[in-house]
Amino acid sequence: MRLPMRISDIPLRLATGAFILNSGLSKRDADEETAQGMHGMAAGTYPFLKDIDPVTFTRLLSAGEIALGAALLLPVVPSRIAGAGLAAFGAGLVGLYLRTPGMRRPGTLVPTQDGMAIAKDSWLVGAGLSLLIGDCDADRRRGRGRR
Repeated sequence: MRLPMRISDIPLRLATGAFILNSGLSKRDADEETAQGMHGMAAGTYPFLKDIDPVTFTRLLSAGEIALGAALLLPVVPSRIAGAGLAAFGAGLVGLYLRTPGMRRPGTLVPTQDGMAIAKDSWLVGAGLSLLIGDCDADRRRGRGRR
């Protein structure tokens, strides 16, 4: 049986999957204050989230992170799928960084001290795209790519 990923994907998938799974598990039992803080920041950037209860939002975020982390860690999930999920999740975090006041120095992409933790999430986009593009490139080399 052939796995739906390349051996070279394993370190990237293990590192990102473990990190995101841990993040999701740590949010599972978040208290009301923590949930309100996470929800407030997300809703300030993505207004469609304002109507969701903060505790519900945090539980959904936790479940999403657990699912994504598990998808990255499970070798039966193709790298293309896991990479697409990782890139989308990372893009949402980068959007938070770009749109939240005080995260960047005015007129630049350079993070402030407050923005450093979220700016670091840009690596998730790069990792996801690497899994996605690498899988497509492997298909092309095997003669299964779209022409």
